[in-house]
Amino acid sequence: MTTGKWSAARPRALAWQRRRASAARFWRRYRTHRAGVLGLATLALFVLLALAAPLLVGSGVTDVTDAPGSPLEGPSGELPFGADRFGRNLLGLVIWGARVSLLVGLLAAVLSVAIGTVIGVTAGHFRGWYATVVMRITDWFLVMPTLVLAIALATVMSRSLPTVVVAIGVTTWPTTARLVRAQTLAVETRPYIERARALGGGHWHIMSRHVLPNVMPLVLAQTTLIISSAILAEATLAFLGLGDPTVVSWGGLLQDAREAGAVSAGHWWYLVPPGIAIALVALAFTLCGRAVESVLDPRLGVSR
Repeated sequence: MTTGKWSAARPRALAWQRRRASAARFWRRYRTHRAGVLGLATLALFVLLALAAPLLVGSGVTDVTDAPGSPLEGPSGELPFGADRFGRNLLGLVIWGARVSLLVGLLAAVLSVAIGTVIGVTAGHFRGWYATVVMRITDWFLVMPTLVLAIALATVMSRSLPTVVVAIGVTTWPTTARLVRAQTLAVETRPYIERARALGGGHWHIMSRHVLPNVMPLVLAQTTLIISSAILAEATLAFLGLGDPTVVSWGGLLQDAREAGAVSAGHWWYLVPPGIAIALVALAFTLCGRAVESVLDPRLGVSR
């Protein structure tokens, strides 16, 4: 290896070594939070079930023409969670619905955090009239009920999974924007930012190389917290009949149960499994988010 290649490769190797050491340090601190580890284990279980759904239950579980049970059949040995109004296996539907609910929640949270991060970083960096206008728009979104805005968007757009993702993502970003802007303002006062400007660093260089890496821990923690809200929002939209009717999700199962009169008829097995699944996943993401916050910023003092 020539001297030039060695000089170029060594900084990259050192950078990867620092990243591995940082990841190992993060995990050592994270696993001291019992609630965070419990949440992570719960999420791992649901993710494995979602990924293995085609092998565990097969895509035929959603077929109404070859249902294994009778409509609204109660729990039994063959159908541990009972059957829905079409006679389909509810256990298989809950497992299959995890794929949609987790995917929509993750994509919506990523979209929300991406919008909030871009707006927060740019508003904190440029300031002036731009920051004033952007933050007034953010305030407007903050005071408006998020669910009402999401329902309005889902109503005027086509009923599909991308619509649900967009409806949730574009209505839940203001909190992230506020937090990221505050962190950006704090980072912009540090000496190395002044040094970067003095050396001729442009706006893009300062935001991408100096500001963004310093706000990423906050963005990561915010993402884990927003995913739980996004999953609940997806379930709410599906329960209100604004989701994609061609796919099975936990919120869609609750909507089917409502239309079938499961509440008034006392068919608890139709309501409880998807409701518990939603609650467990939302709680697990919240526990993980609180643990990540505590690891990245020990001053928060989050209980273990």
